[in-house]
Parts: sequence; C-alpha cells; structure tokens
Amino acid sequence: MEQIISFINQVGFPVVVTLYLLYRIEAKLDMVVQTIQSLPDRMREQR
Repeated sequence: MEQIISFINQVGFPVVVTLYLLYRIEAKLDMVVQTIQSLPDRMREQR
C-alpha cells in the first residue's frame, strides 16, 4: 500500500487513475478484437 501512495505522490493522482483505467479497459479491448476477427467466419456460416 505504501508503494501505491508513494507512486501517487511522485506522478500525481490523475496519472494513476489514467493508468488504472487503461489497465481495466485492456481486457475489454482484447475481447472486441477477438470478436472482430471472428466476424468473417460467422458471416460465412450464416450464408
């Protein structure tokens, strides 16, 4: 916990919040990429 507080003091609260949100959204972006990549196969199956 002390490391997190030290990091916030060094770089600032907005930077820490931004990094946290980027980390959280990464998994969702990976899911979107996988869905887009599988879209052509799904479209072929429906024909």
